[in-house]
Amino acid sequence: MEKTAWHTLTLRECMRRLDARESGLDAGQISARRAEHGDNELPRGRRRPLVSILLAQFSDLMIWVLMAAAALSALMREPVDTAIIMFVVIVNAVLGAVQESKAEHALEALNKMTAPTAKVIRGGAVHKIPAREVTVGDIAVLEAGDSVPADIRLIECHSLKAEESALTGESVPVEKLCVDLSDAAAPLGDRLNMVYMGTAVTYGRATGVVCEVGMSTEMGSIAGQLALSGRETTPLQRKLNQISRALSVGVLCVAAVIFGISVLMKGWGSIQDSFLLAVSLAVAAIPEGMVAVVTIVLAMGTRRMAAKGAVIRRLPAVETLGSTQVICSDKTGTLTQNRMTVREIFSADEDILRGAMLHCNDAALGGGGVTVGDPTETALLDYLLDKNYIKADNIRGRVRAGEIPFESERKLSTVAVRTDGGIRVFVKGAPDTLFSRCTAGDIRAAAEANERMANSALRVLAFAYKDVARANFNDVAGTESGLTFCGLAGMYDPARPEAKAAVAACREAGIVPVMITGDHKATAVAIAGELGILGDGRRAVTGQELSQMSDGELEKEVAHIGVYARVAPEHKTRIVSAWRKKGKTVAMTGDGVNDAPALKAADIGVGMGIAGTDVSKSVSDMVLTDDNFATIVSAAGEGRRIFDNIHKTVRFLLSSNAGEVIAILAATLLNWNLLAAIHILWVNLVTDSFPALALGVEPAESDIMTREPRDQKVPFFTGREWGRILTVGAFEALLTLGAYLLVGGGVLGTTMAFLTLSLSQLFAAVGFQSERSSVFNLKLREHPFLWLSFFGSAALQVSVVLIPPLRDIFRLAPLDWLNWMQVIALCLCMLLFIEIQKWAAKAERKFISGGFYEKRTHRL
Repeated sequence: MEKTAWHTLTLRECMRRLDARESGLDAGQISARRAEHGDNELPRGRRRPLVSILLAQFSDLMIWVLMAAAALSALMREPVDTAIIMFVVIVNAVLGAVQESKAEHALEALNKMTAPTAKVIRGGAVHKIPAREVTVGDIAVLEAGDSVPADIRLIECHSLKAEESALTGESVPVEKLCVDLSDAAAPLGDRLNMVYMGTAVTYGRATGVVCEVGMSTEMGSIAGQLALSGRETTPLQRKLNQISRALSVGVLCVAAVIFGISVLMKGWGSIQDSFLLAVSLAVAAIPEGMVAVVTIVLAMGTRRMAAKGAVIRRLPAVETLGSTQVICSDKTGTLTQNRMTVREIFSADEDILRGAMLHCNDAALGGGGVTVGDPTETALLDYLLDKNYIKADNIRGRVRAGEIPFESERKLSTVAVRTDGGIRVFVKGAPDTLFSRCTAGDIRAAAEANERMANSALRVLAFAYKDVARANFNDVAGTESGLTFCGLAGMYDPARPEAKAAVAACREAGIVPVMITGDHKATAVAIAGELGILGDGRRAVTGQELSQMSDGELEKEVAHIGVYARVAPEHKTRIVSAWRKKGKTVAMTGDGVNDAPALKAADIGVGMGIAGTDVSKSVSDMVLTDDNFATIVSAAGEGRRIFDNIHKTVRFLLSSNAGEVIAILAATLLNWNLLAAIHILWVNLVTDSFPALALGVEPAESDIMTREPRDQKVPFFTGREWGRILTVGAFEALLTLGAYLLVGGGVLGTTMAFLTLSLSQLFAAVGFQSERSSVFNLKLREHPFLWLSFFGSAALQVSVVLIPPLRDIFRLAPLDWLNWMQVIALCLCMLLFIEIQKWAAKAERKFISGGFYEKRTHRL
């Protein structure tokens, strides 16, 4: 079906064809049209059904190898081995499917939190609705900062400009006009009476009628090119994928060696057992589930952040947050309350001043008795209400005899009210301007008070009045002259109560806080001083001073500047670039259309959920639902916690796998029948998955916000950490071999080795709960999931030995109390070994930071 060239139709014809009217659609029309045209969204990768996810688990090569091993066991008439292998395969598939489904649910929930919105006129009133609910014939309301929700024919526009690079490639915003066009073949960029889905309003405002939605839009026509190619993976996930693949190759080589040696030493009659052992070891030791666990930890972390007011829009932001070194924050609304407050009054006549503050004021009472309007005017009413100088009825009962609205050229606004003797004229405005219009009152004292307030970073308004019999509001100059000065009000936007503690937490965590504002330098410095942002030799500069610096000069000076005042949005990009050139990880806040380049340039772009435009939120990595600086700091701490947990989880998995490989390789070389295939598979099932997930949701360690930020250039595991992983694995293998040898081998030795290998991994998980703090500092009640996984997995493991039918299936021997004590003692040795490792690592850190290496560096 040929598309309608809406841009060539007259507005009247458009409205007729769409059966639309400027008052908007009614409820019946909305339902019918949404049923006909569907949701206004482009198709996304749909969430797969659980059955599909479950079947996908069987596409893994190692699962096929394991199933081949089960088939071989069946052919060799080993029903027990066949049943156990298939049980492990099915349980692994179910666990994998559940984990993947939960991760998809979590990511889907986050997408809903950041869904775009649109403003439409329906039933004669403006409504803000999810953009997906916009339908054909809706009357859309567009303002600067809005994302265009659909293809729209403009009805009325005022200085409207739209950024259409996503469709046309044109980077310069296009001016839109409400004109009739005739060229049906005109390219999108020349259709000046239309705006299109996926573009953004950069200036002005407009209304328009929705012509096309969803896949019928111009953006829908090229949806195949713009559609998401799959789930986003983070740099950390890609790095772990590389580690996993490299380790998989190594483990497969070791498994092949074990198979070959076993056959050579035990003869061709052992080929089935040797093959099963090698395959089981490969399945158990290859960390194929490592990335899945990391994905779940990241997804759960984003949900925790969302609950605290930080909605993550892009998954890589979670790990980047943990290494944030600089936070560049707007002042107004983020560090301050964005609500002006009267701090000081200077009055020649308080009664008359209060009258001026009440009447020469366009603010009003909104829902719940909250004042609404211009921030300076709401501040005046809030002051009068808080001091009980007026009641709500005084505000509602105001009646004006006339007014002269504020104009920037005059810097004054005037209101007249009737009195018993005639008319009283109240005038409000800039002090210097108002002083020149006054012929009575102590102007000299008022000027001194104004200067004192201004030097204290207060925004000052002056008030004056005069009583007249009649007023001629057409004579503006005459009405606003011959005044009597009555007072000054000094106002400021106070800092958020929690901001000072958040800034202090920043500094303690090694994060540099930077204030950026369009406000005056004196005001910015006052707030920065109150919050503790300035200090350590850092200073404030203005946008004008910044413009005079070259990029090289800014890069040298950026670490010594804590406050940027009177800056333009384009300055933010330079500030971000200067910090990044110094190798720092930078978070930048922004709420306006022009902030988008800086938000993109930063490592973490932080959008404002309340004050932010759709454009600024759409390019952000994280959106604050409360526009609060403290939430950024909290999110940085959460990012550190998530990275810590991923690090300890992966370390636990790799050390456990290393222990299994080393133990089986050593036993094969010694020609010991240490463990059978079913033992390895069971250990992998019981003691890998549950403790790993438990470590992934551990609470933050007490010192997490007193450490320096993690340098992103440092590899996920350093050489020393790889060494610690291997030594833990080697010690685990040594304990397993020791347990076998302790009772002279045989079936009893296998039972001892089986229990020691599995339980020592559980004790290791407890040790890995913290990579820095001793296990003896563990607070039991703070780690419910760790204890649940520990005791649950231990119960499953022990039941295999204690329950005779299970013991027979696994070909194990009963243990006496001495054997049990020996197993427990060996497992405690594992915990002690990890504690010694922590102690050594802590001593090394102290030595490097405060000892020989530091002194040597100073000498150099």
